Amino acid sequence: MALTQAEKKAVVAEVAEVAATAHSAVAAEYRGLSVGQMTELRAKARDTGVYVRVVKNSLAKLAVEGTEFECMQKGLSGPLMLAFSIEDPGSAARLLRDFAKENDALKVTMGAVGGEPLEASEIGRLANLPTRDEALAQLMAVMQAPVTKLARTLNEVPGKLVRTVEAVRLSKEA
Repeated sequence: MALTQAEKKAVVAEVAEVAATAHSAVAAEYRGLSVGQMTELRAKARDTGVYVRVVKNSLAKLAVEGTEFECMQKGLSGPLMLAFSIEDPGSAARLLRDFAKENDALKVTMGAVGGEPLEASEIGRLANLPTRDEALAQLMAVMQAPVTKLARTLNEVPGKLVRTVEAVRLSKEA
């Protein structure tokens, strides 16, 4: 059933609103996926903070116009689904990469982050980006390392003194 003009405008507005705030976008060809598989993908997307939408390419081109995902317009052809990362830049790529491993019918075709288009072969780099929590943990570990080393170094001076005094005491007892 064809969409009315008002429905098309609503779809474009919804996707444009998500694209304006998203960190990255990934397009994937979904031909051959069953309804159950698509439902499973959408459920995983909701859990990971990814907006997934199957939208006509002409409407998708209008929706991404004026956003940092405008660079994807040339590659929007064929039956595609768009996945936008809402929470962290790698979540959409991670979701589609992992789902494509389980389902051969899903093929990641392209992506974009920061206004730069990514080929399908480069999506793995985007998917390997740490999540926000992982990045914060790595940052805290890097910031904590010098303080920990300083504390160990400062603690070694009295420790060495205690060991020396203990050695002197043992030598005098003997």
